Amino acid sequence: MAVREIREFNRFYTNLIGALDYSRHLHTPFTLTEARVLYELAHSRRTDAADLRAALSIDAGHLSRMLAGFEQKQLVTRRPSEEDARRQRIELTTRGREAAGLLEERSQEAVGSLVGRIAPGDRPRLTAAMRTVQDILRDGRPVHPAAGEVTLRGPRPGDLGWVVERNAAVYAEEFGWNEEYEALVARIVADFAAEHDPEREAVWIAELDGLRAGCVFCVRDEAPGTARLRLLLVDPAARGHGIGRQLVETVISFARSADYSDLVLWTNDVLAGARSIYQRAGFELVESRPHHSFGKDLVGQDWRLAL
Repeated sequence: MAVREIREFNRFYTNLIGALDYSRHLHTPFTLTEARVLYELAHSRRTDAADLRAALSIDAGHLSRMLAGFEQKQLVTRRPSEEDARRQRIELTTRGREAAGLLEERSQEAVGSLVGRIAPGDRPRLTAAMRTVQDILRDGRPVHPAAGEVTLRGPRPGDLGWVVERNAAVYAEEFGWNEEYEALVARIVADFAAEHDPEREAVWIAELDGLRAGCVFCVRDEAPGTARLRLLLVDPAARGHGIGRQLVETVISFARSADYSDLVLWTNDVLAGARSIYQRAGFELVESRPHHSFGKDLVGQDWRLAL
């Protein structure tokens, strides 16, 4: 029953808003998918190709061809990301922003015309129903990169399991790390949950517009007077909002308030984005050494910050 009802609604709604003939409906040369990409670029402070793929579930090849076409029309520029050279930073040109602005204007007019046909007393009921649909269907899905409100909070039931799952999934997808890494994260999280000093150890969950988007731990190190930063993660779909920087700054502030004298961390040289955050926060590289872990040949790095 649910499947039939959803398909029926999809057919009704796509016909209502002209999604199947979007370019003619809004008098634009862009397809619906092209318009969505332009919208994301116009409303995101920082966006790369991986962000767009995650936000819109677009095939990598399809997106690459689309961006190449935009580049030929001088709508976008493409260059390596400053944080990670393996990621491609996409930005709208002046012409691209004009095109996105025109699309926004025509979309507003089209929706305004649709709403104008609805009795004023029915509009709150309609928007409430739409919010309900979104809340139910987006549960557990990656956060939207165009969202903007970042908050940090302590852990709630289910958050520590999410930390393990997201770390394992993200590092497997981006770096090919195997189940050894998931086992390591699970041990760190289990040790924290079983026994930690709330005065000197903590975990923070970052949210982007109310959805989980990142995490970080601060725990006591074996060396006296030293704290350790662990498991810094920003969900790929939430990158570009300064979440990693906020998480690291929060750990530093907490470590200082807990009277630690040093803050240390261990990472790997392939994590260029995280290393950039650490460097900007004042961490100094202490030692590098090769190792084979998580199914890969890596170079581990120890970093330290005097507090």
